Amino acid sequence: MERHRKALSILQKGAFIPAIPLALDANRKFDEHGQRVLLRYYLDAGAGGIAAAVHTTQFAIRRPEVGLLEPVLRVSAEEIESFEKRTGKTIVRVAGVCGPAEQAVSEAKLAGKLGYDAVLLSPSGLGRLSESEMVERTRAVAEVMPVIGFYLQSAVGGRRFSFDYWRAVADTPNVVALKCAPFDRYRTIDLVRGCAYSSRADQVALYTGNDDNMVIDLLTRYSFPADGQKHAVRFAGGLLGHWSVWTRTAVRMFERIRKYRDREEIPAELLTLAAQVTDCNAAVFDAAHGFSGCIPGVHEILRRQGLMAGTWCLDPSEILSPGQTEEIDRVYRTYPGLNDDRFVRENLAKWQ
Repeated sequence: MERHRKALSILQKGAFIPAIPLALDANRKFDEHGQRVLLRYYLDAGAGGIAAAVHTTQFAIRRPEVGLLEPVLRVSAEEIESFEKRTGKTIVRVAGVCGPAEQAVSEAKLAGKLGYDAVLLSPSGLGRLSESEMVERTRAVAEVMPVIGFYLQSAVGGRRFSFDYWRAVADTPNVVALKCAPFDRYRTIDLVRGCAYSSRADQVALYTGNDDNMVIDLLTRYSFPADGQKHAVRFAGGLLGHWSVWTRTAVRMFERIRKYRDREEIPAELLTLAAQVTDCNAAVFDAAHGFSGCIPGVHEILRRQGLMAGTWCLDPSEILSPGQTEEIDRVYRTYPGLNDDRFVRENLAKWQ
């Protein structure tokens, strides 16, 4: 299918992909209209892709008593299709898949049926599996759909993987990208180096998911000399929960950063911007409390803008942490140029 091939080409070159949150009402039931409003915001803000049913969307949507995996994926696909027909722009559709191989394959088949281009394969909850077993799981899913491998930070269910693991994942046919989100410099190097030494390095796009260090990731060229050769790679794009807030400003930031990808010199103000974005992320993602308020923090920004009705999560205990509201107030005051409140005000009525 031509649209699918074009989407994978865009993914390979590097795209801006927000990981979208889940819209709920005060009874913690799916707010389909609210979900569509959010999607229209991201698409009009300039996102090059949408990642649905991922961590920011809450893994609990898969629970039988919740049953929101298919509705969320379907609504997201419908809004993307409508946008594509209206604008002629191709949007990369990414669906999160979870669980043991059988479950992950089943979810990947659902994503393919609904028109998604690739699946983000989460390692969450599989700590008992060996690295070789995890690679076999990746291969099983890759037989069904193009796969984006995922290094998930340990604070939200991830685990440590070795350089050899990431090289094996990158070597797997139909693995089209790796999302690096361990929130750890050493582990980031393990993944990047594993991809660089893979026999398929030129076929696997690197995506930063390090919300705490996204600007630096996008600016850095990684080079690993070996056997008389230089194995050089860099992050092509980002797939980030942080990009689900202040999205219009973040798109412009991404476009600016890309202008310096192949230059020898980087403006010092981009390094200053990197620190500012990290500070904002600490407040929104609740770094002070081990990221326990991460998803409610995203919701709070969107609530303030009128894009969400509240900060409700599927788990009633998942709420803003003590002092997190004040931290969000602080970064709002300190970095007014990073929000996109004006863009939202000017367009909210249209999205609703």
